[in-house]
Order: sequence, then structure tokens, then C-alpha cells
Amino acid sequence: MNTQSVCKHLTALDNIKTAKSYECEECVKSGDEWVHLRTCQSCGVTLCCDSSINKHASKHAQSTGHPVIASAEPGEQWLYCYVDNAYASY
Repeated sequence: MNTQSVCKHLTALDNIKTAKSYECEECVKSGDEWVHLRTCQSCGVTLCCDSSINKHASKHAQSTGHPVIASAEPGEQWLYCYVDNAYASY
């Protein structure tokens, strides 16, 4: 893992959770669309990014305390920690 900024949440990850399906679970329920998808590294839920109108991934992190997401976009291999505003590639 190549971390741009030292972060205990990123360095604590043993394996990377990937998206089980390519959709935002919450947007599907409400009939909304998303821009990009992110997968929570604590529980594995895949939700929409902050460029999407609902920002479900950020809301999930705030409500659950789950700090790290991974891009669920094909070809992208990066992580982001909400707590420390830190990125890492893998």
C-alpha cells in the first residue's frame, strides 16, 4: 500500500473489500442515480460518492464511524480515510 499521508486507519487494513455489485444500495431504494461508487472498508457496503447528489458514502461514514472507503470504479485502486483526509493506492 502506497500511502501519501500516514494514517492508522489505512495502514490497519489487512485486505481490501471490493464491490459486490455495481450500484449504490441506497440510490436503488430511492430511485436516484449516482456518479461514482465507493465501498466501505469496515462493512463492505457500496454507496455513491460526494459528486453524487445523495453522497451516501460520506453519510454512511458519518453515521457509522466507518473511516475508510475504496473506489469501486473499474481500474481504480485507491482508498480514502474520512477521519484523516488521507489517500492511499493499492
